Formats: sequence, structure tokens, C-alpha cells
Amino acid sequence: MGIPVKLEAFEGPLDLLLHLIDKNKIDIYDIPIVEITSQYMEYIAAMEQDDLNVMSEFLVMAATLLDIKCRMLLPKEVNEEGEEEDPRAELVEKLLEYKMYKLMGLELRDKQVDGELLWFKEPSIPEEVSKYQQPVDLDLLLGDLTLSRLSEVFQDVIKKQAGKIDPVRSHFGKIEKEEVTLPEKLTYVRNYARTSKRFSFRELLEKQSSKTQIVVTFLAILELMKDGTIEIEQTKAFDDITITAKEAA
Repeated sequence: MGIPVKLEAFEGPLDLLLHLIDKNKIDIYDIPIVEITSQYMEYIAAMEQDDLNVMSEFLVMAATLLDIKCRMLLPKEVNEEGEEEDPRAELVEKLLEYKMYKLMGLELRDKQVDGELLWFKEPSIPEEVSKYQQPVDLDLLLGDLTLSRLSEVFQDVIKKQAGKIDPVRSHFGKIEKEEVTLPEKLTYVRNYARTSKRFSFRELLEKQSSKTQIVVTFLAILELMKDGTIEIEQTKAFDDITITAKEAA
């Protein structure tokens, strides 16, 4: 007659390994792989699992333990830095990570249990109380406020607003681009010369509305003098220049 053995329910192969490590009081950083592998194989041999997907996870871990066991018997491997590699390092890392999440899960479960012990009362404020608004007494609010006092408050507000204005940037104007083309100014000067026949250079420039127009007008004068449309004469240095339109032009 066989002796019935009750196995604990494990959530996965890592859970079973942690159970064996805690049961044997083993240092997780120095796992006796031969002993743990032997006990692990005994557990999965005693398991009765109908779900092949679940059982396959335990068998994969069994294969991993056997692989580590074989590598422990071989000469130790050395990494690029000249240090000996421990075949158990990757397994230890997975166990520590699983243990951390397991402890976090237990802590969350405790919080859930504590939360289930709390009861919250629904609000039961009467409608007339929730809609109540305290009346405002204007006489009490204004008190001894007078027109002169209101004027002082207004002036203080205006001063504070004025203090926020940048004294330099506030006087900046908007610079608009003025489009003045040489062909347009050439036509203008030609027509002016045709009607005036003889005129002063200063007189022509005074009719311009901006510095840009003065510059372009000067260029137009040079261009018309070059093609023989106008003649320029000056009696002496710094005198006014006289412009005459040629008859042929």
C-alpha cells in the first residue's frame, strides 16, 4: 500500500525552486546545484498535471538545472575580463527577480485585505443645505469706503499697470517694408523732367517721402544722365545741382 503524499501548489518552476531553497535554508547566491536538482526532479516526478503547458514549464527548468549541473562538472569558463563565470549566475538573477515580485504581490494582497475592512459612507447632505449660499451684506463689505478712497485705489492700480510697461520697448513702432523699384522711379523722373524741363536737384529730392525713395531717386538720376535723357550742371562745389531735360529725350 502506497503512502499518500500531499504536494504544495506552486505557481511555476521558479516558485518551486524558491520553496526548496527556503526549505533547505540554502544561500541563494551559493546554490548546491546537485542537491537542488535531485529534489526538484523528485517533486516533478510526484506531480500529477493534466495541463501539458504547465508541466512543460517545469520540465524546461529541469533541463536547465541538468545543464547547469553538467557545466559545474566541467572546467570553469573565463570571460573577457579574466574572471571565472558561474553557471548558476543567470538562474540566481531570475530567482531574485521572481522573489522581489512575489513579495510585492504579497504586500499588495495585504493592502487589499486591509482595504476590504474599510467602509465608506455615502454623502447625505440635505438639498437645502448644499444649495445654501451665505448672503452678502454690501453695507458691511463697503464699510466706510468713499469715492475718494475708490479714486486712490484706482490710481494705485494704474501705477502698478504702468510699472509693468517696458519704458524702452513700449515706444517701439512698427517697421514696414517700403517697396521702391528703380524702373518705377526712372519713369517718375522722366515724366518730371518732361514737364519741368529745368529743375533743381534739391527740389526733386524734397518731394520724396522717405530715405529709401531719395536713394532710389538718386540712382534714377545717375541712370538717366548715363543714357543722355538729362543733363546736370553745377556752378561751383556744394552749390545746388541743376537738371535739364534734353529736347531729343
